[in-house]
Amino acid sequence: MASSGEDILRLAAVIDRQRRELDRLRGNAAARSVVDMARGALIERLGCSPAEAASQLAALAAEFGTSAAEIAAAVISHDPVPPPETGQSRNWQAEAAIELADDGGELATAVLDHALAPLGAAAVALWLMGTDGGLSLFGEAGLGSAEASRWRHVPPQLDCPAQRVAQGGPDLWWPAGPPAGDTAPLVGRWPGGARAVVALRDRGAALLGVMEVCWPGPRADFPGSVREQAAALAQACAQVLGTRLTQGDLSAHSHQAVRGLLDGLLESLLAASAVRDAEGRVTDFRIDYVSDTFPDPAGRSAGELAGHTLLETFPPLCTAGGVLERAVRALTTGEAQHLSGPVTAAPAGRAAGALADIRIARFFDGVAITWRLAGEADRLTALLGHIQRLGRIGGWEENLVTGQAEWTDSAFAMFGLPAHASAAIPLADLHSYVIAADVPVVKRFRETLLRGKEPTGATFRVVRADDGSVRQMRVFAEPVIDPAGTVVALRGAFQDISAEYRAQVALDATRDQLADSEQRAAEEHLLAVRLQQAIMPPTAQPVEAAGIEVAVRYRPAGPGHLVGGDWYDTLLLPSKEVLLVVGDIAGHGIDAVTGMVAARNCLRGLAITGAGPAKLLGYLNS
Repeated sequence: MASSGEDILRLAAVIDRQRRELDRLRGNAAARSVVDMARGALIERLGCSPAEAASQLAALAAEFGTSAAEIAAAVISHDPVPPPETGQSRNWQAEAAIELADDGGELATAVLDHALAPLGAAAVALWLMGTDGGLSLFGEAGLGSAEASRWRHVPPQLDCPAQRVAQGGPDLWWPAGPPAGDTAPLVGRWPGGARAVVALRDRGAALLGVMEVCWPGPRADFPGSVREQAAALAQACAQVLGTRLTQGDLSAHSHQAVRGLLDGLLESLLAASAVRDAEGRVTDFRIDYVSDTFPDPAGRSAGELAGHTLLETFPPLCTAGGVLERAVRALTTGEAQHLSGPVTAAPAGRAAGALADIRIARFFDGVAITWRLAGEADRLTALLGHIQRLGRIGGWEENLVTGQAEWTDSAFAMFGLPAHASAAIPLADLHSYVIAADVPVVKRFRETLLRGKEPTGATFRVVRADDGSVRQMRVFAEPVIDPAGTVVALRGAFQDISAEYRAQVALDATRDQLADSEQRAAEEHLLAVRLQQAIMPPTAQPVEAAGIEVAVRYRPAGPGHLVGGDWYDTLLLPSKEVLLVVGDIAGHGIDAVTGMVAARNCLRGLAITGAGPAKLLGYLNS
């Protein structure tokens, strides 16, 4: 798998997140245990009831600005109660005003007046994330009506500080306007002033919107106390917004209202919000909502799925190129994603089916996913697609009554045409795409189907529309005949046989070359044999002189060997002596035979001199 490393990182992130969740649960359990022990201590010391002891702990925690667990620990250990928090990381007055705000304007005013104005801030803007990834101005304070109207809606394509944070970037802290070279448009009348942009996230880390704070002039820096207070304000605003979104008070931006609308329009719906790491990268999606009719491949209910992440719930679907990767792409680009099925989904330890027609679209700071369980028809469709791909086959059908032709995607691909209905070629027009020499073949093919009313096939060449390459095609089809005997439709298949055709052409050429070589070799062999037989006839009479009889037997080294240069001779000299010669010319065939003839004749001529054998060989060598 190409991206197996990414899959391992994702699984490691899930394990790390589950470990942190387990630590949190253990911490909560320990804190509850400490609180219970402190209640018992107060009951013993003060002689009060359990309810009064719990109220006393809550009152002390609120008075000193700390948690009930810390107060309980101080009570148990007899340590003095810690003093109230003196820093500015928590502003109880501002958070109370935020809780009491009736609308976005009051909410922004409470944030500015009770918390940010003492820090020198001049304006604050609160945006809510829309379904299209845009930001809608929910409330502002200090900007003015004209400036607020210009920033009423921030589309996802606009590169500005608020959208950078909304699209997954980290919080921005600019002490003196944007960095050098950054030309992003800025809200407010203070382009060189300090600016902070903080994400508004609910308890589940889902992005609800963005808070942007403007200062009229630059600052030396943002100390930790300012950043802590801004984070606390953002958390308070997010809690208020999250509660109102859940309860439907913000009907224009309500997740529930949109979910209900989609649930009524679609067969099923799964809504999930993005889970990001410390650097703002999307690592997973937490399932927020599952419709009652949502078909889980393992048969789990909506309650079993909600609250878990995609990677935890559907591990097989989150591998490279799967649902998780497509969901991240839909969230970041805004483009809807489609995965055709069937796709196997088998969670560990559960029997699971396959999914088909998976569609993913951006939904607020997350995605909406729909799918259906794949049936037998989907399985057969996928099997047919594999067969067509492996066999380079494309199906087609033509209704002769309506004149409409339908092709499969693989048929379009073989002709290099775009895969849509209007590009399908009727059989009557197919000859327009065929090489001129093969046009009569295609026309005869169609006439056989229409008039002969019987299945038939043909082979022709086409020029692909996309790259201009020539492809060898085979088409086979059958007519569809109604009860009256009329051909009402044609159906068949194309097959790209270019590879087989090229292989056959090369094989035929090789066979022709081999036949020519064999014929030339046979002719040369016959010529050599005839030359040898003419020079050394096998019926030559032996030489009779001085009581000597000479006989010769000539045998090749093995069957099928070419005629060689082996030779012999017997010659009666004028001195009545007999010259016996046995020789060999290196090689085989005509060259060896002609060399042997030359050597034999030369030696016969030299023998007339009467020289001895050694002298004759010296003459012959010279």
